[in-house]
Amino acid sequence: MNFRLLSFLFAAVTMLLSTNAFAAAPIKIGALFAVTGPAAFLGEPERNTAKMIVDEINKAGGVKGRKLELVSYDTAGDATKAVQLATKLIKDDKVVAIIGPSTTGETMAVIPVVEKEQVPLISCSAGSKITDPVKKWVFKTAQNDALAVGRIFDYLQKHKQTNVAILTVSDGFGASGREQLKAQASKYGIKIVSDDTYGPKDTDMTAQLTKIRGSNAQAIICWGTNPGPAVVAKNARQLGIKTPLFMSHGVSSKKFIELGGDAAEGVKLPS
Repeated sequence: MNFRLLSFLFAAVTMLLSTNAFAAAPIKIGALFAVTGPAAFLGEPERNTAKMIVDEINKAGGVKGRKLELVSYDTAGDATKAVQLATKLIKDDKVVAIIGPSTTGETMAVIPVVEKEQVPLISCSAGSKITDPVKKWVFKTAQNDALAVGRIFDYLQKHKQTNVAILTVSDGFGASGREQLKAQASKYGIKIVSDDTYGPKDTDMTAQLTKIRGSNAQAIICWGTNPGPAVVAKNARQLGIKTPLFMSHGVSSKKFIELGGDAAEGVKLPS
């Protein structure tokens, strides 16, 4: 994440230097991260990394002799709040580019704002729809969910696990992942034998997992970000489900291991 943020930060600033879109020094970079709320396991380290990178750039002399100033706001993972703060960054703070938001749902909500105002947005989230189709002012750092789905399906194909149950969170990230899981299944000879969802704030998924246990699934794929996937892992362990459990790259963090505890052991995910 550090290298990617640094690269995109330089790219955004360089782009704007040639258009004179900002005032005199310092150069203001906006940041929208879910520092609190369910996605804080993503947003807090993203915020901390952005601060660290700005400090490193400034200590090295800034960009063309001008220092960077990070203007960072906490979206708490809320799409409506993200839109309001993106507008504030552009209208009031006069930033030349925005890094974030942390999640796909927030990012999709913010895109119309940055496109209208023609301010570069470098999202930290993974949904394919963020950059597909290509948008002039919108970029992202995380792997497309299409790539992550492909890696999981490739593994399942090689291990002859063709009957798959999917359990996806009902938010922007989950919807995008579910779309890719269904779209790519036939390419890998995968049959989806169970297709269910859960809410971002749900604390028990035993009903969905009990339904999956009654199917002939050879693998379970859970698509979401913490804490939901950790709950799924725990519930599966409590129900005595031995079916291999796969997660999306949305839980690729120490937080999933902390939340899942012993139930995280053996879970596979692309990262």
